[in-house]
Amino acid sequence: MKTIRVKIDPDDSASMKLGCIDRARVDATSEQDIATQQAADEMEAMQDTAKFARRVRKRLGLSQVEFSERIGVSLDTIRNWEQGKRCPTGAAKALLKILDKAPEAALAALD
Repeated sequence: MKTIRVKIDPDDSASMKLGCIDRARVDATSEQDIATQQAADEMEAMQDTAKFARRVRKRLGLSQVEFSERIGVSLDTIRNWEQGKRCPTGAAKALLKILDKAPEAALAALD
């Protein structure tokens, strides 16, 4: 792989071509535009988490009821995770990661 080093001088507009932004567009962006984009980003992250929770459960070959019983979480919580209404946090998030990477060991530890 080839490495290219570039020095950018803020006073020289020619050196700003790499990685430059459309300043007019940035200046025209309102607080409402930013808030709208943040909400869209958060919704996308929630959907990614929902897909992850669903994928972990399906890889284990468990129904939502079986999965909730095995990991000691209510069925409503599992449904909320998978529908993107709620996001697993803290220990639940760590448990899902462990179930994804080492399912046999995680399930054995939970029994």
